[in-house]
Amino acid sequence: MINRRFFLHGTAAALALSPAAAFSQTSDPAKLRVALLPDENAATLIQQAQPLKTYLEKALGKQIELIVTTDYSSMIEAMRFGRIEIGYFGPFSYVLAKSRAPGIEPFAVGIEKGSPTYNSIIVAQADGPVKTLADIKGKPFGYGDQASTSSHLIPRAHLLKNGLDGNKDYKPVHLGTHDGVARAVQNGQVPAGALSKAIYEALLARKSIDGARLKVLAITDPIPNYPMTMQGALSPALKDNIRKAFLELKDPVILKSFRVEGFAPTDDKAYDILRETAKILDLDLGKMS
Repeated sequence: MINRRFFLHGTAAALALSPAAAFSQTSDPAKLRVALLPDENAATLIQQAQPLKTYLEKALGKQIELIVTTDYSSMIEAMRFGRIEIGYFGPFSYVLAKSRAPGIEPFAVGIEKGSPTYNSIIVAQADGPVKTLADIKGKPFGYGDQASTSSHLIPRAHLLKNGLDGNKDYKPVHLGTHDGVARAVQNGQVPAGALSKAIYEALLARKSIDGARLKVLAITDPIPNYPMTMQGALSPALKDNIRKAFLELKDPVILKSFRVEGFAPTDDKAYDILRETAKILDLDLGKMS
């Protein structure tokens, strides 16, 4: 799952940098590569992030290249091998990235409704066979990427707490993205699935899915929000400028693309809860990719 293609500026292209070439880059590069979490369609994400590109180029005085990888594993490996300087990770994909690249640094976290947390939801087809969580037993269940926090790790733990073990009680089906899960449930490809509550609401607002064909069965406990992360080897001055650019970001259009009200400082310890959840689910971080 490593060496996947990347979407650069909305077009498919391969990153040519080898690990050695990547690490030879200066700590104060003229161009910063900013990776967006591939939790929705790549073209949509790139289009929504154009105001961010403009803002960062002005704030940092550098060329900005937007990147959306084909999956979470590709993004983790890109951060590991220095092919991106800044990455917007999901909470669990950050934990996985940190386990492979200890030098990366989370520096900002999105704030929603005054809180640096969000929720996952479990949805079912409105007229389908799953009416309660108990009805999931013996059926396929839709998850997003294996490294997704709110579309795999947290809802899987939630189901386990409710007596449903993904190793024996139902069949996990990984569909890649949050919007992929919502559409698969809506269209009856799987009777139920899990995704981020914020993304679900954004899909409804954009009319990308039909709310009348879906119903929410459960909402999980709060999850630490998505961290903005950077390479620790960047120069101290550049890291300070990057941190300042995000913490002082006020543009409502850009913030809406992140589905947040603003950014607040964060650190690695804030994500220990995800490491603990992985242990509960008996997941080996070293083997997940």
